[in-house]
Amino acid sequence: MRARRRAVVPSLHKKYLSVMVDRVFCKCAERLVEKLKDDAISGTAVNMEAKFSQLTLDVIGLSVFNYNFDSLSTDSPVIDAVYTALKEAEARSTDLLPYWKAKSYLHTSSLTSLEPWKRGFHSALLSSGYAASVYYIKPLCKIIPRQIKAEEAVTVIRRTVEELIAKCKAIVEAEGEQIDGEEYLNDTDPSILRFLLASREEVSSVQLRDDLLSMLVAGHETTGSVLTWTLYLLSKDSSSMIRAQAEVDRVLKGRLPTYEDIKQLKYLTRSINESMRLYPHPPVLLRRAIVPDVLPGNYKVNAGQDIMISVYNIHRSSQVWERAEEFVPERFDLDGPMPNETNTDYRFIPFSGGPRKCVGDQFALLEAIVVLAIFVQKMNFELVPDQNISMTTGATIHTTNGLYMKLSQRSAQPAFAPSLM
Repeated sequence: MRARRRAVVPSLHKKYLSVMVDRVFCKCAERLVEKLKDDAISGTAVNMEAKFSQLTLDVIGLSVFNYNFDSLSTDSPVIDAVYTALKEAEARSTDLLPYWKAKSYLHTSSLTSLEPWKRGFHSALLSSGYAASVYYIKPLCKIIPRQIKAEEAVTVIRRTVEELIAKCKAIVEAEGEQIDGEEYLNDTDPSILRFLLASREEVSSVQLRDDLLSMLVAGHETTGSVLTWTLYLLSKDSSSMIRAQAEVDRVLKGRLPTYEDIKQLKYLTRSINESMRLYPHPPVLLRRAIVPDVLPGNYKVNAGQDIMISVYNIHRSSQVWERAEEFVPERFDLDGPMPNETNTDYRFIPFSGGPRKCVGDQFALLEAIVVLAIFVQKMNFELVPDQNISMTTGATIHTTNGLYMKLSQRSAQPAFAPSLM
């Protein structure tokens, strides 16, 4: 596990993130805004949850593999397979009878805190608390339609990832490419895959495939959910939306955001932080005790015992937060440090904490800030009235029936945008 984290973490350096903002985050967000213009003109209601999920899948494809899924425009077997796998993950997280209990398995997660029958097929960012594994009783996989479909989907994803790795590896070896600095970046292909292959880390091909598969399947799912719930919360609170739009107008002055702009988008960032407090992804963390321990409240834990940590309940506890159920972005000091597990005494843990904290936290937060900045800059959003927006949980928190909105194009007026900071 530590070796794999050491291999992945260096790829997420400042230069890489800066390039991703310009080449990937902005471009993908612009493309979605352009595609939504017809809906804005016609007044058609749009399921923004579905659109954000497509957008973030394209982002992950380009940033991790330098591969364009173009899920906003086309359907493909790979895209269908990803969503089939995600649906199976959600289903297995709530199934009472684990009939796929391990007899053979696709691959083993980097996380050892769950027994196989409890893991099922969970997909999430590396070390964020879930596994990327599929466990089967083989005879059932051949006769139950849902399991047949899930097995076929995983085969498609595995094959695609392996082909992308092989293609990139051949290029790296042909060019004799090797990392020559701490913030190395291939200008033609700045993807994480290219960095990992050029780094010549001692990571087996199976480990590399599994780590990248986890990023592919779930790296987009978490950020898509963050964008969904943040836009929902802002749309419910007109004063917060106006304040976020005014800030974007003042900072960006009608242009696209850059990496350096992010630090000035303070209120927008705090809105995302507050959204992750109210709707954390994942909502539950799972860990296994290595040694016997006694938790606060005199709860005794035996070695090997599994512990479920409800991030959702911690984040909404009135014992921990004032106005715990309310959307209050300014509860986090706008001029203070980015809230995290340490400076909030573990009251705020959207990315977990400790040695198994999500390695992609900066990437995910940057992506959400950039995409949301472009959306509130270019569009106005109005919730379709009388829709029942309720939650369903699994690896992330989804809406039950989608998030439908009416859109209208917005003309920013940066010269007159007031400062509300």
